[in-house]
Amino acid sequence: MSAPEGTNEPSIRLLLVVAVALVDEDNRILIAQRPEGKNLAGLWEFPGGKLEAGERPEVALIRELEEELGIKTKEACLAPLTFASHAYDDFHLLMPLYICRRWEGVPQSREGQALKWVRAGALRDYPMPPADLPLIAPLVDLLGA
Repeated sequence: MSAPEGTNEPSIRLLLVVAVALVDEDNRILIAQRPEGKNLAGLWEFPGGKLEAGERPEVALIRELEEELGIKTKEACLAPLTFASHAYDDFHLLMPLYICRRWEGVPQSREGQALKWVRAGALRDYPMPPADLPLIAPLVDLLGA
């Protein structure tokens, strides 16, 4: 790979992924465990996924929530909170995190992932991908421990 003009760093693929902290009426957050056979299997993460070509982050989240969890939400129910920027070995991940407190349906595993409702202060008790870790502090600040 060649370095971008004016830098000494090699160019690396940028991957845009969107995530959401679904917050229930008890101020708990839904996390999902990556199933066996997937990259980073066994680690816990916030629901979400990759954007398709030309897709806006909010639209991607609405689609992913229906595909992964069988729930429906609206763009007006998604509020941006923070983002993560993390360099993995072969790509750089940029991940906006949204908060969602309103949706229709009961979240259910549709892709073989375990689901768990946890308090923000307990998120560090679950092994997460490195990119997800910086997202915990803003959630604790917003929701308390």
